[in-house]
Amino acid sequence: MGTDDAFAELGLATDASESEVKAAWRRLVSQWHPDRNGSAGAVAKMQRINQAFEEIRRAGFRAAPETSAADADAHDAAPASATDSGAGFDEPDSGPTAFSEEAGTGRQRRPIHRKVKLTLEEAAAGCIKVLRGKITETCQVCAGAGHQMLGGNCVRCGGSGAVPKRSFFGWPTGLAECEACLGGGIARQPCAACKSTGKTAARSYQAKVRIPHGVRHGDLLHVDGRRLRPQRLPADLEIRVELLDHAFFELDDDGTLRCEVPVDGFAWIAGRQVEVPTLTGLQHLPLSRGRLSYCLKGQGFPVERRGARGDQWVTVVPVFPERLSTDQQILLDQLCATTSGAGASVDDRLQGWQRGLRAWERGLRG
Repeated sequence: MGTDDAFAELGLATDASESEVKAAWRRLVSQWHPDRNGSAGAVAKMQRINQAFEEIRRAGFRAAPETSAADADAHDAAPASATDSGAGFDEPDSGPTAFSEEAGTGRQRRPIHRKVKLTLEEAAAGCIKVLRGKITETCQVCAGAGHQMLGGNCVRCGGSGAVPKRSFFGWPTGLAECEACLGGGIARQPCAACKSTGKTAARSYQAKVRIPHGVRHGDLLHVDGRRLRPQRLPADLEIRVELLDHAFFELDDDGTLRCEVPVDGFAWIAGRQVEVPTLTGLQHLPLSRGRLSYCLKGQGFPVERRGARGDQWVTVVPVFPERLSTDQQILLDQLCATTSGAGASVDDRLQGWQRGLRAWERGLRG
């Protein structure tokens, strides 16, 4: 219920003063209290009246115009302030979440806010997450006020809404708001159903939520609470996605997945196969001497939510031993001999370099 609707519910203009609001509230309570009004809609009307007053009170009363002395003596009554419920929570089981229903509509004012942490593999393929937590709802007996109106004048203040204040020595020092009726002047009693809290007892919930494939860090997902299983919720879910850092992959905005893989330097020279990680598991990659970057088509992250997957780029880093064993040294010597012996096939680049180096040396000597 908005502030303008609240003024309309009390039959007031939006510029009504605090004293006018309280007077209208007292008049309507006296008219619609179920103890005085036996109509079928009396309870619902009382709930709307109390909610309207609380909405205006939270928004702040308008400054009252200059009043006469007679107006200054008028009763300044007000009902107890209801808790503005509906705050969500981010982590499971971190505390109860309250919901406030708009009078007569059955709609919740705020959804449940949750965070879901996903691995890149879960976000790329989609998954089902089980969310657990606790929720509280607005007490339907007292409409969240924490008390029920009895009707008639408050016994403690006689309906004036104020009681005499006295100093430490017992001398009268003015008037104070009556604590029994909170200045309303109308008799009330604590709500036994919610123990004056205005909310029901916290209850646990568990819901399975399907996360679509291709969600990104920071995405907001809306889930209809009525369609959740195994139990429905009295409000919808607003789920914020948080992607966890990955040990191997880096994700680009265009869905490209990048991975750096150290490989055996001798296997790289020999053009052997190595296993590289992808989002769906290990995959064999044939190495090519002189090539360090490889593209795996369609093995990246979805370009857009529920869309096709991008590519994955693998960068290999050849790694050689810092110290060669005796056997490795012998094998390398034999390999070097095969490239420098008679009849050996030598790369044109190496031959050209050697010819240029000898010509340069002869020039120095000549």
